Amino acid sequence: MEALLKVTDTLRSIRETKLSGMRPASEFFDYQRLSRPADMNQATSRISYNTRYFSGNYLLIVALLAIYAVIMNYLLLFSLAFLVGGFALINKFAPEATQVGDHTITQKHLYAGLFVIGIPMFLWAGPFGTFFSIVFCSALAIFVHASLLEPGVESDYAAVQDSV
Repeated sequence: MEALLKVTDTLRSIRETKLSGMRPASEFFDYQRLSRPADMNQATSRISYNTRYFSGNYLLIVALLAIYAVIMNYLLLFSLAFLVGGFALINKFAPEATQVGDHTITQKHLYAGLFVIGIPMFLWAGPFGTFFSIVFCSALAIFVHASLLEPGVESDYAAVQDSV
């Protein structure tokens, strides 16, 4: 129960800090401001500005791509559910040792069995390929969007405000 409270507190703090800065979809998908950058310097400055300005939107894109990638990899989804569910079930239903015939099964034995089965299954599911596909797709989407979208008028005022 305590771990669940920590997770909800962490999610709440992420929502308050990162996702509170999300820009409206009309501004994020403003196709009238799309243009090809003239040179690499302009593309770099656009990427620098837009990644800060749309950081909440980009974080949401990364999260959605991660959820999609895990859902589409059924074996990875099953192995994660097996490990997390097994851990939760062991904590809930087996806090004390159980006698089975001549053997005493402790929580440590159950965890060992869970990990002996779950970790190879997890590694066989290809988490590294999924991770790198999420990183590549996210980076591609973010860099393309950030380099093609012209900064708004507020970017000129941000430069003036930073110098003051």
